Amino acid sequence: MPPDNYTLTSAASARIPTAESEFQLFFYTGSLDEKEHLALVKGEVAGKEDVLVRVHSECFTGDVLGSKRCDCGAQLQAALKLIADAGAGVVIYLRQEGRGIGLLDKLRAYNLQDQGYDTVDANLLLGHQVDERDYTVASQILKDLGVRSIKLLTNNPHKLDSLQELGIKVSARIPLQTGVCLENAEYLRTKARRMKHLLILDELPNGTTCYQPVQLGIMEQINTPLADAAAHRGRLGRPFVTLSYAQSLDGSIAARPGRPLALSGSKSMALTHGLRAAHDAILVGIGTLLADNPRLNVRLVEGKDPQPIVVDSRLRFPPYANLLRNCRVPWIATSAEADPERQTALEQIGARVLRLPAASNGWVDLAALLKSLGEMNINSLMVEGGAQIITSFLAARLVDQVVLTIAPVLVGGLRVMDYLGQHQMNCFPKLKRVSYQRLGEDLVLRGEPQWESA
Repeated sequence: MPPDNYTLTSAASARIPTAESEFQLFFYTGSLDEKEHLALVKGEVAGKEDVLVRVHSECFTGDVLGSKRCDCGAQLQAALKLIADAGAGVVIYLRQEGRGIGLLDKLRAYNLQDQGYDTVDANLLLGHQVDERDYTVASQILKDLGVRSIKLLTNNPHKLDSLQELGIKVSARIPLQTGVCLENAEYLRTKARRMKHLLILDELPNGTTCYQPVQLGIMEQINTPLADAAAHRGRLGRPFVTLSYAQSLDGSIAARPGRPLALSGSKSMALTHGLRAAHDAILVGIGTLLADNPRLNVRLVEGKDPQPIVVDSRLRFPPYANLLRNCRVPWIATSAEADPERQTALEQIGARVLRLPAASNGWVDLAALLKSLGEMNINSLMVEGGAQIITSFLAARLVDQVVLTIAPVLVGGLRVMDYLGQHQMNCFPKLKRVSYQRLGEDLVLRGEPQWESA
């Protein structure tokens, strides 16, 4: 918070006609931060009570570029319209980008969010507080404008409390909720869940939900065999297995081992979450967990979370894993030779360890794992990565359906087949009953393996 001798100076003002109405733009400078704060004023507000006010923090990506990753730009435009319709009010524009962390670290936080962290954890991982904004400047602007009390346009209770603590009389809070899309749904849910923002995400004014229904033709092809998953388990004694992953045009699924690579577009990601919701369980290898630290839950569509399973022969599962924050306890499939003390430690932090026979290479025997899952009433399993797990399931002929997303980019990185010898590649299947769908710029392929005779 600025010191007591912090002063704010109104340097100039000018008439600004906008698409919504005509405003007077006031330019302010501070004695400490040397930032250029602004106030857009409509009508007469000096000496007035219950003035409609929006205190808006700068968001270059949302306000200027129209980014859909947040709701900032939409909130700014909505506030301008509400104030124009009211005939009087103030939009205070504070230069504190990215909840106060600045544009550079905001972009770094976006990259962390693409790896599976939410907006809160991304800030914390970068060494910042969840929200570093300060509203002293806003309070001084309101006092300079002579506003006696305000109706605050916000969903953020912390903003309201902060202004009141700074001597601003807030007579009412006016909700300012805008639309939800695929790109900002999880961001808004995080703000509601972890930052206590007062958002109604189950039902929006237009009657739609905050989730994006996966109304994709290819989902019909994917769901058809899943409807018979229980019978499939009854016949084979194991779950129906869907292998799903994304790759570049040159077959890369990562830039290099241990380094995550975001390939899928927003529509393809919605399909992935739809797939998760359609399966009883989802499985990844420990390499994927260590590189990506995924949640493996359902966020972009409406549906239940699958049971998360990690194949981890040496019990390297870390205590900071995001899977431990899910509602469902993660299952860790390990070999009979794994360290029992590590098992005890993992069980104490909330995981469930499944000990299984080892294959000839020392890894968990996948056939034994699937048999065990079948006995645990898991009818359908989605295998999501990484390369070693994908190739192992294919080499063992334990795949019933393949869903492959191809992104229009060349990477020159790690490919799925890099884990196989040439003699093993000759045993891999062709796909039958193939279907395709374009989702944004991505191409999604679905098919069933046609195994040749051994």
